[in-house]
Amino acid sequence: MFSPHGPTVRELAVQALSSVERGYDLLAPKFDLTPFRTPDAVLDAVAEALAARGPFDRGLDLCCGTGAGADVLRTVCRESVTGVDFSAGMLAVGRNQVPADAPPRVDWVRGDARALPFGAAFDLVVSFGAFGHFVPGELPGLFAQVHSVLRPGGRFAFPIGAPPGPASPWYWALFGFDAAMRVRNALWRPPFVMYYRTFRFADVRRELTCAGFTVEHQALEGLGRRPDGSPRCRLIVATRESGVPRPRPA
Repeated sequence: MFSPHGPTVRELAVQALSSVERGYDLLAPKFDLTPFRTPDAVLDAVAEALAARGPFDRGLDLCCGTGAGADVLRTVCRESVTGVDFSAGMLAVGRNQVPADAPPRVDWVRGDARALPFGAAFDLVVSFGAFGHFVPGELPGLFAQVHSVLRPGGRFAFPIGAPPGPASPWYWALFGFDAAMRVRNALWRPPFVMYYRTFRFADVRRELTCAGFTVEHQALEGLGRRPDGSPRCRLIVATRESGVPRPRPA
């Protein structure tokens, strides 16, 4: 799963015992050589789906890491692309990978997704592989922040994979990872928040609606379907409504 030039077991252990920010600063130089980077097949499928809905003017890659999502935005945005992340190390890698004179302009901003340093300036916000770093109780605030930086009619798009069933080895691998992470966070400080099984489709749709979005989804057909015919991955597209957010159900 890891490239021979990727992080060593020792490096991964040091990262896992650090804070999220410090851990990603340490991992940044080798991050793109790990399975934690969003696969190109997913990025390409999302880019194709967004191209059919665009073009857009200004795009934001939320929790951009080394910039895989920014590369998607560069294919569908005409004016500018911004990547925001709280890891200075990940931003530095992303900045070094994009030619400074390649259009559209790409800006790299250090910031917290829970307190975005922007106004309503963007037509499109994307995010890839970052939501496991937020516990479910943080989703209302996170989605409210995204809503606040989108222009009316702007879209928030991200892929969400179908959860594996109990018969799949991946189900137990992800279950074991999340369990180990909970034990680690109960015994060690600072916490490292990274869970794979807490970002559920029904919960996400409800919270996006409460945050003031109209939510739709489409199958990413290029990623195939499961034996029961359901898509392996969907693209969630949440459009900012012009009104105020709706009250959350009790």
